[in-house]
Amino acid sequence: MRGSPRVRVVGHGERRRRARRRRALWGGAEVLVTVGVLLLLLVVHQLWWTNREARRGAERKVEALEREWRDGPGDAGAGTGADSGTGSGPGPGSGTASPSASASGAPARQRPYTTVVLPRRSQAYAVLAVPRLRLRVPVAEGVGKADVLNKGYVGHYPGTQQPGQAGNFAVAGHRNTHGEPFRYLPRLRRGDVVEVETRSATYTYDVDQVLPQTTARDSGVVRPVPRSLVRPGRGYREPGYYITLTTCTPEFTSRYRMVVWGRLVSMRPR
Repeated sequence: MRGSPRVRVVGHGERRRRARRRRALWGGAEVLVTVGVLLLLLVVHQLWWTNREARRGAERKVEALEREWRDGPGDAGAGTGADSGTGSGPGPGSGTASPSASASGAPARQRPYTTVVLPRRSQAYAVLAVPRLRLRVPVAEGVGKADVLNKGYVGHYPGTQQPGQAGNFAVAGHRNTHGEPFRYLPRLRRGDVVEVETRSATYTYDVDQVLPQTTARDSGVVRPVPRSLVRPGRGYREPGYYITLTTCTPEFTSRYRMVVWGRLVSMRPR
């Protein structure tokens, strides 16, 4: 006769251990879900909310500048403008501009220099327009994140020239998050138009060169005669009227910089 089947007896200690394991697994799952939700909210905040708020703020600032220029004094000397600086003639600090430019980037004719007040730090005082990118964004003095770039603005490198001046008008903008005005900068090609609108005039630059990647410390790209110190074959060798657009690359990193250069081809008074 076969014996009866054995019945495993589970003691209270083993039941408690199983219960503890279940609670630990459940608690771990709750922690993972909570962390996942927080990370998702952070991503939504960075990729959607900051862009939404910065773009709205930048659009309002463009409208405010245009309204101020339309309704305010017509004299450029009455406020901040593109021709700010000290002195006259080509070179750093000059305020010359032209209705046309030669192939070398130096204007063929120059108008008298007009003295105006330099923009204050973080003050928006111009509008950068890039038709190919359907972009119209304020230009503010400085490249600080909190007070300029994170507002969705393009920041003017202190120490570089102002729009229309002899030398290099250099600006920076975010490629991702906070309005990301320069997200599609890699789409620019030689011959594309970049316009800088100020209280006194609109300056038109033609894209001339693109440097896809250089180091974040390549200060040569924003010098009066812009030329890469990392890639010496890229840039210029003679004075002219230049614009430099810089942004981070690759996307979602700040390891390298992308650079777009252009030459001044015309100036249209307001």
